[in-house]
Amino acid sequence: MGNTPPNLEQHPIHLGLGATAEVQPVFTGEMDWYMGYGERHGADGIEGRLTSMHTFSESWDVWEMHPNGAEVVLCVAGSIELVQEIDGAEVNTTLTVGEYAINAPGTWHTANVETTATAVFITAGLGTEHRPR
Repeated sequence: MGNTPPNLEQHPIHLGLGATAEVQPVFTGEMDWYMGYGERHGADGIEGRLTSMHTFSESWDVWEMHPNGAEVVLCVAGSIELVQEIDGAEVNTTLTVGEYAINAPGTWHTANVETTATAVFITAGLGTEHRPR
């Protein structure tokens, strides 16, 4: 019998300095998980990337912004409408399976979901900010 591989929704991956990839503890979605992630990998600075996968059944209730690097959003199931705030206007982009968008550093973004969607995120998370939608 072989090893059971980790599931990306349960165990995100940290892509770090020196081309490293480290499996993370079980994702809880709580702020303490993110704080622990920062403690484990903060020394990688803006070059570190959190790679995660999330399934959504409803639209987000917050905006977020990553000031120190770009974020890739790749739809892997369903469809998700990415909403980016660019030059004071909302720009909506619908992603379906295999399509991706890039949130440039400092771009506020949120998402709308009509049914169910799953997306992979490759995030420069250092300094991430949130605000209510």
